[in-house]
Amino acid sequence: MRPSDPAAPAFVQLAAHPLRWKLLTELAASDYRVRELVERVGQPQNLVSYHLRLLRGGGLVTASRSSFDARDSYYHLDLERCAHALAHAGSALHPALGFAPAPQPPSTWPWPERRPTVLFTCTGNSARSPIAEALLRHHTDGRVEVASAGSHPKPRIHSDAVRVLREQHGIDISGQRPRHLDTLIGRRFDYVISLCDKVREVCPDFGDQVRLVHWSIPDPAAAAGPGLIGHPAFVRTAAGIDTRIRYLLPLLIPTPQEVQP
Repeated sequence: MRPSDPAAPAFVQLAAHPLRWKLLTELAASDYRVRELVERVGQPQNLVSYHLRLLRGGGLVTASRSSFDARDSYYHLDLERCAHALAHAGSALHPALGFAPAPQPPSTWPWPERRPTVLFTCTGNSARSPIAEALLRHHTDGRVEVASAGSHPKPRIHSDAVRVLREQHGIDISGQRPRHLDTLIGRRFDYVISLCDKVREVCPDFGDQVRLVHWSIPDPAAAAGPGLIGHPAFVRTAAGIDTRIRYLLPLLIPTPQEVQP
């Protein structure tokens, strides 16, 4: 390479390594702990940890302590950042190769004959999982069958969860009540998505065909105080869940390109 030649974009340099690409692929589907990634990619832990550090240094992957076991950390792929990095890499090659990341699907997109079914879980079913349930139902106009439940449901939905959905999305869940995971045993789900590290460890078995996904999201009620002090934590949590749901949609529904003959 001549000294004047431009270097490949940072995303290309990071993602081009076979093991890092495999780690990105695994984390695109779910949040995982190091030992789980070691099993999934079939490489030694020290090597996996080294490449995770590089991906974290490049801003593509973040890590957070597990609320179930603080000695563990969950790794999360920032799909929004990846989308922008891919767009930048495409534009660097040719201006026509840039693209807009993760558009929401239009209502005119085709839908499967059988509605996809999704279950969101967390411990109390009072904040994270009902927010996710409401947002997925909202974005798909009810064309995905969605439910939420908890391993230790609270008496009522948290008032700040009700407030943030009403203020930010025009959704009213004030009449909803938390329910126990056991009430849904026997129902068929295509996806069971845990939003809490604790509930992931105790979630019932929903069958061999279900796809299990984990989103390691801190409890906004535990991280914040009451009233006006706590509300910003719920705003951040709802925004983070909304981003994840926008990237879940293409897995649940076909895009126009996918259904063209």
